[in-house]
Amino acid sequence: MSSTLTRLPEWRALVEHRRGTVFDLRELFASDANRFARYSIAHGELLLDYSKHYLTDETVRLLVALADARCMRDWIRRLMSGERINTTENRPVLHTALRANAPVMLDGHDVTQDVAQVRAQMRRFSEALRSGAVKGATGRPISDVVNIGIGGSDLGPALAVEALAPYAAGQPRVHFMSNIDGAHVQAVLANLDPHATLAIIASKTFTTQETLTNANSVRAWLAKAVGPRTGEHFAAVTANSQAAQAFGVGKERIFEFWDWVGGRYSLWSAVGLPIAIAVGMDEYESMCDGARGMDEHFESAPLAHNLPVLMALLGVWYGDFHGTATHAVLPYDMRLKRLPDYLQQLEMESNGKRVTRDGEIVDYSTCPVVWGAPGTNGQHAFFQMLHQGTQLVPADFIACCKPHHHLPEHHSILLANCYAQTEALMRGKTADEARVELQAQGLSSEELERLLPHKVFPGNRPTSTLLLDALTPHALGALIALYEHKVFAQSVIWGVNAFDQWGVELGKRLADRILPELAQDTRVTTHDSSTNGLINYTKSKW
Repeated sequence: MSSTLTRLPEWRALVEHRRGTVFDLRELFASDANRFARYSIAHGELLLDYSKHYLTDETVRLLVALADARCMRDWIRRLMSGERINTTENRPVLHTALRANAPVMLDGHDVTQDVAQVRAQMRRFSEALRSGAVKGATGRPISDVVNIGIGGSDLGPALAVEALAPYAAGQPRVHFMSNIDGAHVQAVLANLDPHATLAIIASKTFTTQETLTNANSVRAWLAKAVGPRTGEHFAAVTANSQAAQAFGVGKERIFEFWDWVGGRYSLWSAVGLPIAIAVGMDEYESMCDGARGMDEHFESAPLAHNLPVLMALLGVWYGDFHGTATHAVLPYDMRLKRLPDYLQQLEMESNGKRVTRDGEIVDYSTCPVVWGAPGTNGQHAFFQMLHQGTQLVPADFIACCKPHHHLPEHHSILLANCYAQTEALMRGKTADEARVELQAQGLSSEELERLLPHKVFPGNRPTSTLLLDALTPHALGALIALYEHKVFAQSVIWGVNAFDQWGVELGKRLADRILPELAQDTRVTTHDSSTNGLINYTKSKW
């Protein structure tokens, strides 16, 4: 039996449109000199060019009709107004309230007042750190800050700190510790002075195994140098103030984190404290302003001209009607090299679901595998597959018109490669074009025909290009919010809850069961033969 979504007439209309239309990008551009103007939108510091996609005006009309049929406008309103749309956990979803400039009510209380208080606390603490006023137990100013978190408590702040490096003052330096692997812990601490290091423990529950284990190891490292006064070297971002205080964090250094903020949306909360420390609170707030501008656009723009909605619909179009399984994110700016990692969590943890909000098993694709790497590095790694492989991979190319560095030749080469790749993926190279090139090289007929199949590029590979005027805090905020809302808009189409992550829990529970078994001397027989074998083999090597 088909699902509620696939029974919709708007869905069936898209199936028929896909079946009855040949999308040849070369022909589409040849027949419409204004295609770029028709299928590009500028908003603030961002430009989205989606002209290199399998689109006609009819395609856009049908996709928008599907969004209307799924009550997109109403769901956007529900998101922004604080309704409890995270139904499996009975929680509102109010990351947009963290950057709002008007009251947002939750159960009769304006949560923006709470946000303002924490934001003021962040400002005081970050400015004191940056000025050298915060000192360690032995009187040394803090020169290095280590953020201890995982998932959303790591990926967002780490992305922003690296992306906004030109805005950093240089002191204190900010580092990130996420993986439970002891090699990662040792690598982060290796060149730090414990007398001048402060650690931020970022955990909503203050029970996350990886984060707390790493925090305990850092505390032991600090204790060797400063003795029992390790609490002077810690701050915490958490909803569990009591547990943070029990760990030894002073109450004045505990920054509140609310349960209506999902981890992968939390860099706008006090989880963003490392960003404020690295680049200053003014720049952090500029980032929030950029995100708020995208919120306002998402809330008010017509669906056919709404950047997040259009990007969402493109993903639905390819995944559900063209059978694509992956989506590449290709930033042509090394300072955005963490963006694919950040978007993997944002998209795959949000929409990697097999049942709808109502518990109905889906009969359509929901979330693609998100992957990517910075250009031009990726060109020398996996672009061969994008150009001549057997899988269709839609891709987002992201670049900045103006760099912060003073090497204009480098930036021109970078942008030339970015634009050339999207053109090459769209146009390809026909057999006739390849033959002319080979003939110009003076090859014999036999050699030409032997090489010809290898020189043909099918083309017709779809891409979006996102251009930022420059990678400013404001533009970065808008870019991140754009993807946040794209993911939500896709969840509306697919009917899934984008704000829970029950799939993460099963592995955690099994790990809690296996951990004590690794410490036992007896042979383990309580799992399947593979798991038993792996545990017992490992123990035999210890």
